[in-house]
Order: sequence, then structure tokens, then C-alpha cells
Amino acid sequence: MLKNKAKLILGLALVVLAGQPGKVGGQEADTSERSRSMSEMLNGGRPMVPSGYFLFPIAPGKPGFLAGSMGEIRPNHFHGGLDIKTGGGVNQPVYASADGYISRLKQSSFGYGNVLYITHPNGLTTVYGHLNDFRGPVAAELRQRQYDKQSYELEAFFEKDRFPVKRGEVVALSGNTGGSAGPHLHWEVRDAQDRQYNPLQWGGFPEIQDHAAPTLQAFALEPLGIDSRVRNVFAKVVFAPKVQPGPGVATVWPDTISAFGSVGLLVQGFDRFDNAWNKNGIQRVTVKVNGQPFYQHVIDAVPFPTGTRQVGNFVDYLYQHTQGRTLQKLWVDEGNDLQMYTTGPSKGRLNVEAGKVYTIDVVLADSYNNQTPVRLVLRGEQPGYFNTRSAAVKKPALRFEVTRNLLKAVATNPSTDTVAGNLVLMRGNRVLEVRPSYTQNSENVYLYDLRAGLPDSLRFGSITKKFDRQVLVPAGKETTYATPYLNLAFGPQTLFDNLYLATSYKPEPKGSGFWTVGSPLQILYKTAVLTLKPATPPADPQRTAIYAATLKGGKAYVGGKWDDKGQITAAIRQFASYRILTDTVAPKASLVGRPGGQLLFRVGDDLSGLASYRLFVGGKFRMLRFEHKNSTLFTVATDTLGPRLRGPAELRLTDQAGNERVIPLSL
Repeated sequence: MLKNKAKLILGLALVVLAGQPGKVGGQEADTSERSRSMSEMLNGGRPMVPSGYFLFPIAPGKPGFLAGSMGEIRPNHFHGGLDIKTGGGVNQPVYASADGYISRLKQSSFGYGNVLYITHPNGLTTVYGHLNDFRGPVAAELRQRQYDKQSYELEAFFEKDRFPVKRGEVVALSGNTGGSAGPHLHWEVRDAQDRQYNPLQWGGFPEIQDHAAPTLQAFALEPLGIDSRVRNVFAKVVFAPKVQPGPGVATVWPDTISAFGSVGLLVQGFDRFDNAWNKNGIQRVTVKVNGQPFYQHVIDAVPFPTGTRQVGNFVDYLYQHTQGRTLQKLWVDEGNDLQMYTTGPSKGRLNVEAGKVYTIDVVLADSYNNQTPVRLVLRGEQPGYFNTRSAAVKKPALRFEVTRNLLKAVATNPSTDTVAGNLVLMRGNRVLEVRPSYTQNSENVYLYDLRAGLPDSLRFGSITKKFDRQVLVPAGKETTYATPYLNLAFGPQTLFDNLYLATSYKPEPKGSGFWTVGSPLQILYKTAVLTLKPATPPADPQRTAIYAATLKGGKAYVGGKWDDKGQITAAIRQFASYRILTDTVAPKASLVGRPGGQLLFRVGDDLSGLASYRLFVGGKFRMLRFEHKNSTLFTVATDTLGPRLRGPAELRLTDQAGNERVIPLSL
């Protein structure tokens, strides 16, 4: 990897002429390197791509800007490619990045929106997402298939050489379709196994300048075992500079940090490209301990789609969603099978011994190897009981949390006694007393390994609290958990780590009641299967389904299949509170305008959501596009297969519950 962009520019022989994106230095590009097979180009299981092989797909040869980088941390996935800015608008020409053939197309209202795949002679595939429109013969083929199936939502695969393209050929127009939050081109490089690669790792692009190193925001230390401590306590401790250092500025933490046992290091930061204010991801983090290599991750390859969901295990998901800091773990946590790490047997967990000193050097680096160093020093300190008091504590209280396999209970103790009271764990007629590990600011902290058995309740003095976790669900196994009101089935890859599960059911006077399954802050890797057992089967099961409560108080359709026992089963991707609801109201739509002689409808559904939409003019199908971001359906002027927009027509809408509405029109 070149050290900076200046070296990259000097080292590249590729000069792309404006208006001639398929030529190099005014001559036709040499394709001999580009036709090498993947087997000749692998290095450690990853493809080796010659610098300049891929053409920048937007305005090649001109300064470009990125809104997003490969591997960026998104709410539920790693970002899988580059988000290339298109000047705030749509319909910019999108160029084929290399010779090849169009192997796949998809048009959808969600996700990648309109997306095109080009497979190249070296076995790699470039992906172009959120497009407004396709260009060339393949666009006509797709439109014909859509009319054959009477559906805009369609995916098509093509054989090799059916639709060949040349490097620099315009294959599409940029857009804002699918899950895009603004006009841009989402561009990826994948292999035959759908691993997503960082396109900047092969020498970058002259169009994208980057001389700025990443910026450190904070780092943290977390105890990973029951005997572990950071600053003498069992808690994550975040260290944030009082003044945020600039890009590339070395940070040396001024104080030696006491720690003991197995601890993990976490880091928060961001990177920026030249002349852009977007906060992008950090590509590589390297850790040395006392001068010796200890840990490294490089986010240059992520398996799609399963690996990208590992982001919830790569970061501290709970802390991110409760405290607002996105801290990346600098160790390989349980259930993390990503192949982006270089570590020793400890997998990045540092074992701190009493009396020893550990100098830790962390380097944050971007794709162009701009680097930001961070140094901290740990001193091993044997933990022991200590007792500090706070006059602010006036009355007893008890709270608890579960972290990894440990119960951490905190009892507020206003007593001035030098000896703190014990915590009592109860299960049936069995009792276990747990001594406090330490008392900090009049709060006794108790630690207990839940693998020894789950209590029914906790008692401190006169306070008793029910322990709400009913069962330990082990990771890596097929497991079923059943109660009178629900069943849950877990596959071997549903969980990252052991789960201490809490479920409940709350009936309601009118309706099915509320099922609470786990917490949205407990993440799943792959789906679980949920079966709900309502007390009374619904009168109309065809229109009755499972709905999840959203974080904003709404209802999200989950679906489900009813059996002859009056139970409904559906796959779930996250824990939530669920209800069973019946949707009997069909979708609605209104014609709000005829821009450019086309049709524009506003559409909506009050519960299950729109499932299908079809427009017929004079009894003949006319294709509509759906944009979920603004709830519109519209025709497009480039559609030459459908009937003219004149005369009697009808719009047919169906929701996911099967309710249908037919709206007559006179055009």
C-alpha cells in the first residue's frame, strides 16, 4: 500500500482523458493484465488486482468525492463498498469499470434499489447500486421481462457474453433508489463467493485524494472476566481527550492506567477524504504491546450477506445504543468468524498481571496508509476489596445487569459500616450469599457467574428483586425454549454468544396481548423462529399476522404462518415486543399530478404495508415504479412497451394481509 496520495499520483501511469474513459494516455488500454484468471491473482486467499485495472465509475479523470467508504460502521451492517457523490443530483453517467458482461440486474424499491452487476475476466464482479435507470440492450430486455411478469420488482440473471460491455461504456444513470438517503452511486467489488472487497486497496484512484489521517475520538478498556478490573472496578472505562486531536496527531495518554486480568481495548474514531466533511470508517487498526505485534484488523473484505451482520459483534452494540459512542473492539469476540484479523492465541485479549507494565501502541490507518498513533500505559494492580462512601446516598436500592456470562448487581448502601452486607441469590428453597467485590461511593458491587445456575430473585437487606432471565440459551447449538405462551427455536448460528433470555406475556382486555422476547439491545446473528400461542385463535387468520413494536412506537409487519393448533410462526431477525393484529383495511392511493404527462400517485397502507401494485389502461398493463421513501407510485416517460396514458384505467393495490383495492381512473 502506498504511503500517501502524492506517491499514488506519481506512481500511476493511468491518465484518463475526459470524454475517453476507455483509453490510457490517449491509447487503448492494455487488457493483457486484465484477462488474467483469478487463480493467478490470489494472495492469501484475496485477489491481487493491478493498479488502474478498475476505472472510476463516475466522471473518470475528474476530481471525485466519497460519501462513504468500505467497511464503515452502519446501524446493522458493514458498508460494503464506496458511496460516490454525484453532485447532489441524479442521472449522472455511470461507466463500466472494466471489460466484462452484465451478469445480473435487479429493480427494487428497497435495499440497493436499481442495481447492476458486471462480471469481469478476472472473476471479480463490480456492483452499481441506487441507479435511476439502465442503459443499452439490457435495459430493453429487463423492461420486456417486467411486462411479461407484470411487475416492476424483478431480478434477472444473464449468461456470459449475452450482454458484453467495454471498459468506459455508459451502462446506467445514477440515482437515489432503494434505501439510499441521497443521490449517489454505491459501487462495490465482489468475488464469486460474494465477498465484498475494498476497491481502494489496489492503489486507490487518482479521482479520490486523501492526505488526512484518521481522527481519534476516544479509547476504552473493558474487563472481560469476573476477576478482571480497570481502575480497580468491574466496568468499561472510556478515555476521551479533553480536546479532540487533529487528524494524524499522536495521542499519548498522560496517566498510567491500572488494570488486572483479561481486558479488552476499544477505540472510537473516524477518517475523512480530502475536501469532504463526511465522517468515514477507519480501515486498519494495529496494536503492539511492549513493542511486539499483538492485534490487527483490516476491513478490506467482508462476506455478503452474513458477514456484514457481524458489525453488531465487531462494535460494542449495547454501549453504542445506550451511550451513543461507537466503540470498535480490538479483540475477536465470541461468535465472530470474520477473516479480517491477525492475532495470537489470546485473540486480542490482554492478560494483565500484577506488578507488570504494558506499553500499548495503537495505530489507526486509512486505505491510503495515512496513520494516527495512540499510546497508553497499563500497570497491573492486584484487585482487592475497598470501601468509599458518598453522602449523597440516602436510601437503599438494588439494580442488576447481565454482561457476558456474569451477573453484576449493585446495591446502594447508605450504611457507614466498614463491612458491607452480602447479596442473597435465591432459587426455590436454595440460598447463596455473595460477598461484595468492592464498595464504591456507597454502592456495593457483586459479581456472580451465571453459568453456575440462574437465581429466581435477588435480595439485599429488605429489598427483593425478581431475576427476569429465565434460561441460558447456549451459542453454537440448536436449542428450543418453550413457555405456555410462546416457543423459540435457535439455530447453531443464531447467537454470537450465550444468551440469558427474558420473555413475558401481558394480556389485554381487547386484543391478543403483548409478547416481549428478549431486548432489542441483544443482537442476533442469524434468524430465530418464534411461535406465538394466543389464547383465542383469530376469526380471520388470513389477514392476521405478527407485528413488532418499533423503537419509535410504530408497528412493523413480521408475518407468520398459522397452524391447526391456532399458533402462528415466523422467523425473526431481532428481539422485540410483539402483537398479533388483524388488518382488514385495503391500501389507499390518490392521483396527485401528471408531471410531464406521466402519472404520480400518493399511496399508503395503515398496517401491514403495500405488497403489490398494478396499473391497467384500457385493460392493458402499464408499469409503475414505487418509491417507498416518499410513498409514491409513478409511470416513466421512457416506457415504450405500455399503453398510452389515455382513457379508462384502474389502479389495483394489495397489502401484505391480502386486502385489495381497485381505484377507477379516467385519463
